[in-house]
Amino acid sequence: MAKDCSFDVVSEFDKQELVNAVDQVKRDVASRFDLKDSGSSVELEGDKAITITTSDDMKLRNIYDILQTKLVKRNLSTRILDPQPAENALGGKVRQVINLKKGLNQELAKKIVADIKETKKKVQASIQGDQVRVSGKDKDDLQEVIRLLRSNEEKYDYPLQFTNYR
Repeated sequence: MAKDCSFDVVSEFDKQELVNAVDQVKRDVASRFDLKDSGSSVELEGDKAITITTSDDMKLRNIYDILQTKLVKRNLSTRILDPQPAENALGGKVRQVINLKKGLNQELAKKIVADIKETKKKVQASIQGDQVRVSGKDKDDLQEVIRLLRSNEEKYDYPLQFTNYR
Protein backbone atom coordinates (compact mmCIF):
# COMPACT_ATOMS: atom_id res chain seq x y z
CA MET A 1 0.00 0.00 0.00
CA ALA A 2 1.67 3.19 -1.22
CA LYS A 3 1.20 6.29 0.86
CA ASP A 4 1.06 9.77 -0.68
CA CYS A 5 3.86 12.16 0.15
CA SER A 6 3.39 15.90 0.05
CA PHE A 7 4.85 19.33 0.75
CA ASP A 8 3.58 22.91 0.79
CA VAL A 9 4.96 25.80 -1.25
CA VAL A 10 4.70 28.98 0.83
CA SER A 11 6.14 32.48 0.82
CA GLU A 12 6.81 33.60 4.38
CA PHE A 13 9.47 35.31 6.43
CA ASP A 14 10.55 35.16 10.05
CA LYS A 15 8.93 38.21 11.65
CA GLN A 16 11.36 38.29 14.58
CA GLU A 17 14.35 38.30 12.22
CA LEU A 18 12.72 41.17 10.32
CA VAL A 19 12.23 43.13 13.57
CA ASN A 20 15.89 42.52 14.46
CA ALA A 21 17.06 43.64 11.00
CA VAL A 22 15.01 46.87 11.20
CA ASP A 23 16.41 47.53 14.69
CA GLN A 24 19.94 47.12 13.33
CA VAL A 25 19.14 49.55 10.51
CA LYS A 26 17.89 52.08 13.08
CA ARG A 27 21.14 51.72 15.05
CA ASP A 28 23.21 52.14 11.89
CA VAL A 29 21.26 55.26 10.89
CA ALA A 30 21.79 56.73 14.37
CA SER A 31 25.53 56.05 14.33
CA ARG A 32 26.66 56.63 10.72
CA PHE A 33 28.24 60.05 10.24
CA ASP A 34 26.40 60.77 6.95
CA LEU A 35 22.98 59.82 8.37
CA LYS A 36 23.32 60.77 12.05
CA ASP A 37 21.79 64.26 12.04
CA SER A 38 19.57 63.90 8.97
CA GLY A 39 16.36 63.27 10.94
CA SER A 40 15.98 59.92 9.23
CA SER A 41 13.65 57.25 10.56
CA VAL A 42 12.88 53.64 9.73
CA GLU A 43 9.57 52.25 10.98
CA LEU A 44 8.19 48.73 10.79
CA GLU A 45 4.39 48.66 10.49
CA GLY A 46 3.42 45.19 11.69
CA ASP A 47 4.28 42.62 9.06
CA LYS A 48 2.84 44.73 6.23
CA ALA A 49 5.37 47.49 5.44
CA ILE A 50 8.54 49.39 6.33
CA THR A 51 8.54 53.18 6.03
CA ILE A 52 11.76 55.13 5.52
CA THR A 53 11.67 58.91 6.01
CA THR A 54 14.75 61.05 5.43
CA SER A 55 15.91 64.41 4.09
CA ASP A 56 16.90 63.51 0.49
CA ASP A 57 16.96 60.78 -2.16
CA MET A 58 20.61 59.87 -1.67
CA LYS A 59 20.13 59.18 2.02
CA LEU A 60 17.00 57.19 1.14
CA ARG A 61 19.01 54.96 -1.20
CA ASN A 62 21.73 54.53 1.44
CA ILE A 63 19.21 53.47 4.09
CA TYR A 64 17.53 51.08 1.62
CA ASP A 65 20.95 49.52 0.89
CA ILE A 66 21.61 49.14 4.62
CA LEU A 67 18.19 47.47 5.01
CA GLN A 68 18.94 44.99 2.22
CA THR A 69 22.34 44.17 3.75
CA LYS A 70 20.84 43.55 7.19
CA LEU A 71 18.12 41.31 5.73
CA VAL A 72 20.70 39.18 3.91
CA LYS A 73 22.82 38.86 7.06
CA ARG A 74 19.74 37.57 8.90
CA ASN A 75 18.96 35.00 6.16
CA LEU A 76 15.90 36.87 4.90
CA SER A 77 15.40 37.17 1.15
CA THR A 78 15.44 40.67 -0.30
CA ARG A 79 12.56 39.50 -2.51
CA ILE A 80 10.18 40.10 0.40
CA LEU A 81 10.69 43.83 -0.23
CA ASP A 82 8.30 45.58 -2.62
CA PRO A 83 9.48 49.21 -2.72
CA GLN A 84 6.91 51.79 -3.73
CA PRO A 85 7.90 55.05 -5.43
CA ALA A 86 9.43 57.68 -3.15
CA GLU A 87 7.13 60.56 -2.28
CA ASN A 88 7.57 63.99 -0.75
CA ALA A 89 6.67 64.27 2.92
CA LEU A 90 6.11 67.21 5.26
CA GLY A 91 9.04 69.49 6.03
CA GLY A 92 10.85 68.91 2.72
CA LYS A 93 11.55 65.26 3.53
CA VAL A 94 11.30 62.17 1.36
CA ARG A 95 9.31 59.08 2.34
CA GLN A 96 9.33 55.62 0.84
CA VAL A 97 6.99 52.82 1.82
CA ILE A 98 8.34 49.32 1.27
CA ASN A 99 5.57 46.73 1.31
CA LEU A 100 6.43 43.25 2.53
CA LYS A 101 5.44 40.23 0.43
CA LYS A 102 3.94 37.43 2.48
CA GLY A 103 1.85 34.57 1.17
CA LEU A 104 1.28 33.57 -2.43
CA ASN A 105 -1.29 35.61 -4.32
CA GLN A 106 -3.78 33.79 -6.55
CA GLU A 107 -2.10 34.54 -9.89
CA LEU A 108 1.32 33.41 -8.63
CA ALA A 109 -0.20 30.24 -7.16
CA LYS A 110 -1.85 29.51 -10.52
CA LYS A 111 1.47 30.07 -12.31
CA ILE A 112 3.23 27.67 -9.92
CA VAL A 113 0.53 25.01 -10.41
CA ALA A 114 0.77 25.43 -14.21
CA ASP A 115 4.57 25.07 -14.09
CA ILE A 116 4.25 21.91 -12.00
CA LYS A 117 1.69 20.40 -14.39
CA GLU A 118 3.97 21.26 -17.32
CA THR A 119 6.66 18.92 -15.95
CA LYS A 120 4.43 15.88 -16.63
CA LYS A 121 5.48 14.39 -13.27
CA LYS A 122 3.01 12.19 -11.44
CA VAL A 123 2.18 14.79 -8.83
CA GLN A 124 -0.91 16.81 -7.99
CA ALA A 125 -0.77 20.50 -7.13
CA SER A 126 -3.65 22.32 -5.47
CA ILE A 127 -4.06 25.88 -4.25
CA GLN A 128 -4.99 26.11 -0.58
CA GLY A 129 -5.40 29.72 0.48
CA ASP A 130 -2.02 31.44 0.22
CA GLN A 131 -0.04 28.25 -0.33
CA VAL A 132 0.22 25.42 -2.85
CA ARG A 133 0.12 21.78 -1.74
CA VAL A 134 1.99 19.32 -3.96
CA SER A 135 1.40 15.61 -3.41
CA GLY A 136 2.46 12.42 -5.14
CA LYS A 137 3.44 8.82 -4.52
CA ASP A 138 7.13 9.13 -5.42
CA LYS A 139 9.40 11.30 -3.25
CA ASP A 140 11.85 11.64 -6.15
CA ASP A 141 9.15 13.36 -8.23
CA LEU A 142 8.47 15.76 -5.35
CA GLN A 143 12.16 16.59 -5.07
CA GLU A 144 12.29 17.23 -8.83
CA VAL A 145 9.39 19.67 -8.44
CA ILE A 146 11.22 21.45 -5.61
CA ARG A 147 14.32 21.73 -7.81
CA LEU A 148 12.22 23.12 -10.65
CA LEU A 149 10.57 25.72 -8.43
CA ARG A 150 13.91 26.79 -6.93
CA SER A 151 15.35 27.28 -10.41
CA ASN A 152 12.31 29.41 -11.39
CA GLU A 153 12.36 31.55 -8.24
CA GLU A 154 13.73 34.50 -10.26
CA LYS A 155 10.73 34.28 -12.59
CA TYR A 156 8.25 34.36 -9.70
CA ASP A 157 10.01 37.26 -7.91
CA TYR A 158 8.80 35.85 -4.59
CA PRO A 159 10.83 34.00 -1.98
CA LEU A 160 9.58 30.40 -1.87
CA GLN A 161 9.87 27.98 1.02
CA PHE A 162 8.93 24.33 1.10
CA THR A 163 7.30 23.16 4.32
CA ASN A 164 5.48 20.10 5.70
CA TYR A 165 7.52 17.69 3.60
CA ARG A 166 6.07 14.27 4.42
